[in-house]
Amino acid sequence: MSPIRFDRTICGNPAESFQREWLETNGLGGYASSTVAGANTRRYHGLLMAATQPPAGRMLLLSKLEETLIAGSQRFELSANLYPGAVHPEGYRYLIEFRVDPFPVWTFQAGGVTLEKRVFMVQGENTVVIEYDAIALDDQATACRLELRPLIAFRGYHELTHANSALNGTLTRSDGSFSMRPYADLPELNFAHNARTVERRGHWYYHFEYPIERERGLDYQEDLFCPCVLAYDLAAHQPAIAIVSTTTHSASESASLKANEIQRRLPAASLPDPAVATLTAAAAQFVVRRGSLYTVIAGYPWFTDWGRDTMVAFPGLTLATGRLDVAREILLEFANCIDQGMLPNVFPEAGGGTPEYNTVDAALWFFEAARQFLACSNDLEFVRTRLYEKLMEIVDWHVRGTRFGIHVDSDGLLTAGDHDTQLTWMDARSDGHCVTPRNGKPVEIQALWYNALRFTAKLAADFDDPGTGASCEALADKAGKNLNLSFWNEEAGCLYDVVDGDTRDRSLRPNQLLALSLGYSAIPQDRARRIMAAVERHLLTPFGLRTLAPFEPGYRGRYEGSVAQRDNAYHQGTVWPWLLGPYIAADRRLSGRNQARELLDPLLHFMLSRGTGQIPEIFDGDAPHEPRGCFAQAWSVAEILRSLTA
Repeated sequence: MSPIRFDRTICGNPAESFQREWLETNGLGGYASSTVAGANTRRYHGLLMAATQPPAGRMLLLSKLEETLIAGSQRFELSANLYPGAVHPEGYRYLIEFRVDPFPVWTFQAGGVTLEKRVFMVQGENTVVIEYDAIALDDQATACRLELRPLIAFRGYHELTHANSALNGTLTRSDGSFSMRPYADLPELNFAHNARTVERRGHWYYHFEYPIERERGLDYQEDLFCPCVLAYDLAAHQPAIAIVSTTTHSASESASLKANEIQRRLPAASLPDPAVATLTAAAAQFVVRRGSLYTVIAGYPWFTDWGRDTMVAFPGLTLATGRLDVAREILLEFANCIDQGMLPNVFPEAGGGTPEYNTVDAALWFFEAARQFLACSNDLEFVRTRLYEKLMEIVDWHVRGTRFGIHVDSDGLLTAGDHDTQLTWMDARSDGHCVTPRNGKPVEIQALWYNALRFTAKLAADFDDPGTGASCEALADKAGKNLNLSFWNEEAGCLYDVVDGDTRDRSLRPNQLLALSLGYSAIPQDRARRIMAAVERHLLTPFGLRTLAPFEPGYRGRYEGSVAQRDNAYHQGTVWPWLLGPYIAADRRLSGRNQARELLDPLLHFMLSRGTGQIPEIFDGDAPHEPRGCFAQAWSVAEILRSLTA
């Protein structure tokens, strides 16, 4: 039985079914997503969000299908939409079950008909398959039919569509399919179907509302265009099929496409632990192609691939799932992008162009990714021939200095940036200024730098490179000594968050956990235990760690409101699930116990219920810790999976 299954009490309750979001992905950066009730509550929801320049160039082509079941003379509207002041229709009233098995499946009952709907994407294609199967027909259910009205958007995924006269609603028809290109400079959309008839319509639906966008202080109304109506005759176990794609298919391919997708997902689905099985399936949704190699989507629905996020998520997405081939390709993809000793922070959303190298930590996380890969694979030859030179190059550039003032100071610690730059993971800006300024020497950067030096020295010993080994050991000794001297706050029993000249930032934040959790740590155990006590007392919540202690003056307990209000809360108390990974690793190292399952139980329960198989980016710092941000985040899933399986 699927671990994710909601009955009528959830499905028929808008307060519950509108907040549960499902996700299908295609390995290219494209996806399909909406709510369990079928109502789109975000501008990012839709049935075919195509990655036109994988893994970027996302465009919403097909927003949704309006669905009408006709049993005898009765018509039952199965869809749900949010309009100003109203929900119409209210198809969730007929929805008796939703499950992920292994992709989203809905079961409706109306007019003596039990109708099952399935949605899945095809790996490696901008293709979504929607099937409707009458799995039970009562004696009274005669002349059972289905009507589908496609609603198209044809827009960038950050944008909204409004009724316009420029749209070309012409359908190019052939037997069992039709295609359309509403705008000359956008992709052609192809519909393969086994409908009895296709009736040309060509009218707009007005004023769809997306309440999550309204809550985020953004535009939230949209118009969508209906080009036609597809009419199907339903018979038991003869599904009505719609395959919507930027390539061409025929409806007869539906069965084989479905079988392939079930087979591809079988290894995850067959794992005995439901939580691990769900996390493994979720992890696969973030691994996508960039050219001939793999990369990682940081989060759905709006992030693309980011260097820092990829490196943090790397062990959980690849090593914990046994995908060493993917792990090698990700390491190679990012090794090829190293420039002046730095990894890209983010790639251009539209594809092509020059990556942005405005991060101090992505390159340092690359060392930890390589270290964990080696520990898992024992593939020393791959590290020697493909990575070692790149790692030495990064060390060299950091010693002599690279972009944004990143360089090793006289005390052996790394310094970076100024008051106008945000180079660490706490990188929010509002009204042109850094919300969480951390220029100088952030604590986790020193932990990552120390870890990088020790790992490189270890490799140098393995590869008979005594010069590099001695240099890195000397640098590590100096960095470790001064990390303890400069950052220890005896009064608070923890580490300062940032040291900048004579200034010490006393803010209690979780960044210091990396000084305890990485492969190599310079912090003595007595200090480490005091750090853990302070973090547990003030930062630990059931869903992750707060980014700032509640007693600090800048604390923001709720992530809501306008863009500016949310930016000012992003790293000022908001809870991040991924930080449970470093916390659990540090706890395991200090206590010798494995308390991962106990610590993760509330988050796993959320994933299997409201999370619909995914873990979000953030939660509110204050109880009841409402989920916020991206509803599916790579490093949230990855660090929980890594912690659970370590």
